[in-house]
Amino acid sequence: MSKPIFAVFGATGNQGNSAANFVLSDPELSHRYTVRAVSRDTSNPKMQALASKGAELAQADLDDPSSLPTALTSVTHLFFITTTQYQGNSREIETRQAKALCTAALAAGVQYIIFSSMSHPFKISSGALQHVEHFDAKAEIEQYIRSLPVQSSFFAPASFMQNFVTHSTPKPVSDGSYAIANILHPHTKVPFIDIADTGKWIGAILADPGKYSGAFFAAGEGLYTMPQACELMSKVSGKTIRYVQMEDEVYKGFLTPVMRLPYYEMWVLNREYGYYGEGQGEMVEWAKGQARGEVTGLEEWLVREKFGVE
Repeated sequence: MSKPIFAVFGATGNQGNSAANFVLSDPELSHRYTVRAVSRDTSNPKMQALASKGAELAQADLDDPSSLPTALTSVTHLFFITTTQYQGNSREIETRQAKALCTAALAAGVQYIIFSSMSHPFKISSGALQHVEHFDAKAEIEQYIRSLPVQSSFFAPASFMQNFVTHSTPKPVSDGSYAIANILHPHTKVPFIDIADTGKWIGAILADPGKYSGAFFAAGEGLYTMPQACELMSKVSGKTIRYVQMEDEVYKGFLTPVMRLPYYEMWVLNREYGYYGEGQGEMVEWAKGQARGEVTGLEEWLVREKFGVE
């Protein structure tokens, strides 16, 4: 009897690539499932690396619904993510993509959908936060999937540790030290995840799909204040790194017009309501306990990445 086919859309992205690699590398899951890696470009080196581990490759584009049926042929389990559109219209584009894929998946007989979701700032804030579209869109897609006649689970990643080496990297200040600045209070706790750990949660779902049907995974390793994160960065880098809380209006001035309100309100969500809302500590702790294997702590990630500042 042929094995169930687990299709990963976006298999070259951080989350999809982690999910595909995890299943291919897990002795039990690789025996239970065939992995089909799906991407717009099957010649991508990451796709070829998955093929070398035994994955099937398929080409599809969420913006081209005609490409979806072939990629979904005989698929039983599906993981996908919609990508934030930083040029605007994220809700419209992500929703269209998700509905096209889900429609094709149901037509193909997919039995289980795992979606990379997010918290719902509009709902959490009782409508006060109206512009965190890149979160709300995914939460709304989750609600849509929950309405479909298919089993489903939802992986909602915390703030990426990887942000500390991209747009949230410490900046030099005049006294020779470094600083990270945003609008959070020094006591605000933020959940963090090494996004390369995605597969540990997707693998847990695939190991026991029935157990986790309907589950929402607030996927993170733990909650940290910004001063705590800076202390760990200082320890690993050997440099003095501090946290500075900025005034709201000053912070807004550093943001591009398109993302000014979405990013500003995203930080307000963290500061006033919590990234996942009320009870986020318990939510993260529960999800961490479900992961298939130990998840990566912030200090461990910093050491692994040889974190430094210039």
